Amino acid sequence: MNSENLFLVIDQSTSSTKAMLFTPDGRLMDQEWLLHRQIYPSAGWVEHDAEEIFKNTLNTASSLLQRHLEQWNNIVALSITNQRETFVIFDRETGRPLHNAIVWQCRRGDDICKQLISASNDEAVHTLTGLKIDTYFPASKLRWLLDARADLRTKLKDGSALFGTIDTYLIYRLTGGKVYATDHTNASRTLFYDIEKLGWSEDLCKVFGLEFGVLPDVRESTAWYGDTDLNGSLDRRIPICGVMGDSQAALFAQRCFTPGGAKVTFGTGSSILLNIGHEKRLSAQGTVTALGWVLQGQPTYAFEGIINFTGATISWMRDQLQLIENPNETETLARSVSGSDGVYFIPAFVGLSAPYWRADVRAAILGMSPSTTRAHIVRAALESIGYIVTDVLKAMGEDAGVKLSTVHADGGAVRNAFLMQFVADLNQLKVRAAQTPELSALGAVFNGCLGMQVHNSLEDLEKLPFGFVKYTASMEAGRAEELFAGWRSAVQQVLYQPKQG
Repeated sequence: MNSENLFLVIDQSTSSTKAMLFTPDGRLMDQEWLLHRQIYPSAGWVEHDAEEIFKNTLNTASSLLQRHLEQWNNIVALSITNQRETFVIFDRETGRPLHNAIVWQCRRGDDICKQLISASNDEAVHTLTGLKIDTYFPASKLRWLLDARADLRTKLKDGSALFGTIDTYLIYRLTGGKVYATDHTNASRTLFYDIEKLGWSEDLCKVFGLEFGVLPDVRESTAWYGDTDLNGSLDRRIPICGVMGDSQAALFAQRCFTPGGAKVTFGTGSSILLNIGHEKRLSAQGTVTALGWVLQGQPTYAFEGIINFTGATISWMRDQLQLIENPNETETLARSVSGSDGVYFIPAFVGLSAPYWRADVRAAILGMSPSTTRAHIVRAALESIGYIVTDVLKAMGEDAGVKLSTVHADGGAVRNAFLMQFVADLNQLKVRAAQTPELSALGAVFNGCLGMQVHNSLEDLEKLPFGFVKYTASMEAGRAEELFAGWRSAVQQVLYQPKQG
């Protein structure tokens, strides 16, 4: 392979679809992106139009490729990274969605989860999947949908309709229905996949009352997923290679290949992953066990702390309260005051996930006084991201029996120096904030590079250049402990408020 080789990658996230061109050494050449609608049919429900997502995939890729006509022959493969737990039911013959995609943020499966937990299914599900019975994951929401739509249940059972996470759906559409497949990282987020046996579980399907005529073939992220010409956007077909859920892809891009490597992705929500090696271990601290990746038949596991509302908190302040016009304002406002004036912001807009797993609590701003200003609330909101990330890092470190010294950070919020410094201070460690914001896309590309033998090993990837900004703790440890104790106290007030009436 020569130095001109390029990888085209689709990053299909909660808010947008991006098409990007990367060099094999990890340099982002160019990108194109489109937002898609957020659909809220009822309180707590979140959907996406899967047809819109597919069209945006084609349109972003086409626009990007039109700017680089001279590079078409240099494109080695298409890689895909995606929002993991969002799923689609689509027609086997046409590939068209039969219902809106149901998003990971959607809470419509809450009642089903409560029933299953009351029936003492939680331990068995946790043992097989590494996850919790929670509506964050697809199984309960899929059950809800099939209970509401008997026609979809029948079609899914007889195989005329197919289930898939976003990667599966896009691969099916891009290959004209020739490949129905997913990778291990996405399959492992459904709640009906066994992360030790590395396969779909009939027992778990029965727990959730699900019947499938067929489920996607599960492949390694470096595998071949068919060929595509992007519905005519290219004048030749290229292989799809390098498929990985977005959070694991970011861990891979950060080169956290050995146990103890940890990363935080600061996105709409946040996923914190800590590499724990090749043996499955279960957490007792509220974090879940994830499949980091499977490479040459060998799984790598990670503890994961899932936080459902981090960057979305900033969007909420902009869109709902109009406290800011642009997320970039938050750093200036936070620095305009010396502290949060005792204000704590609890971002439980759709409940609290790790390490609390309380879907019933709601967001709150505590500790306000007549002296509280807009700047204090904005600072408290930024700090809340740091606090809840610290909650998860502490729990994961205790579970893994390691003291973290460095955390790798990625996502849009790494540009906020105040937040990165606050995370370093609270945890009394180093934060390495990636200068390449598109780490999930890069992780998918690196898997594509391995699959296409552009790079031959993890050691080859570790040698590639990687730019980052390093933050070192500057706050006294005692002050950090005092602030964190105040956060914990505020969380307890929200968790244990007496019921009204």
